[in-house]
Amino acid sequence: MTRVFEQYLRPGVKATAFCPGCGHGILLHGILRAVDELGLDREKLLFVSGIGCAAWIPSPHILADTLHTLHGRAVAYATGAKLANPALTVIVVSGDGDLVSIGGNHLVHAARRGVDLTVICANNEIYGMTGGQAGPTTPVGAISATTPRGNPYATFDLVKLVLGAGAAYVARYPVTQPRPMTDAIKKAIRTPGFAFVDVASPCPTQFGRRNRFEDVGALYDRTHDLVLPREEAAMRPQSELAGRLVVGEWTPEDLRLGAGIPHDGPGPGGPPC
Repeated sequence: MTRVFEQYLRPGVKATAFCPGCGHGILLHGILRAVDELGLDREKLLFVSGIGCAAWIPSPHILADTLHTLHGRAVAYATGAKLANPALTVIVVSGDGDLVSIGGNHLVHAARRGVDLTVICANNEIYGMTGGQAGPTTPVGAISATTPRGNPYATFDLVKLVLGAGAAYVARYPVTQPRPMTDAIKKAIRTPGFAFVDVASPCPTQFGRRNRFEDVGALYDRTHDLVLPREEAAMRPQSELAGRLVVGEWTPEDLRLGAGIPHDGPGPGGPPC
């Protein structure tokens, strides 16, 4: 974390609680950079999170109002806060298990209703803090605490899920592309209505070790190598998209036209695409 952003950290914060190599620290930096570059008034800023590793991104690190809520209920609390005080800029930061599995109904219905929220999903493809179980974004074939022989279930495509539910803006980028990731967060915050950013954030501890990525660099290389811009994905046959991390930005107009939206789920060992 560069010193220019120390003003956004709570006094006494010297290091994060994240495991060595966790991508969540990079996401924390991107969120703070977005807040700084947008010049947001912290008196009118509220962060909401649920339970899990990603929920620790805003709380206890960011020096702003935060709600650290029940597992899966971050979007519900955020909706209540926004309705009670529409002047607030409300940003939800939580994990794929919290937002999409336990809190899945809250997510899709907030998107359907067009609630003016920015939701950032720190997607590490597994339940990180709560034991390494398979979640809705765990790749087919991946090893987890609950799928020791490999996950047999297809993943949710979070872009299609949230866009199809009615989101005004959806983006996906990995932490290995910090500048586009930060720009997407900024655009999501500026977008009226429901905005969602899916951030691929590698987990060396629960996902990496179980799936034989003992070297953190190899896990990040995997993420980097699987990235495919949506413009390039649109020109490839669907058979080549399995297991790829299709990145970019989408709006309801793209859903209507089917432009650059992947149609196939991930192949064995690949991330949600």
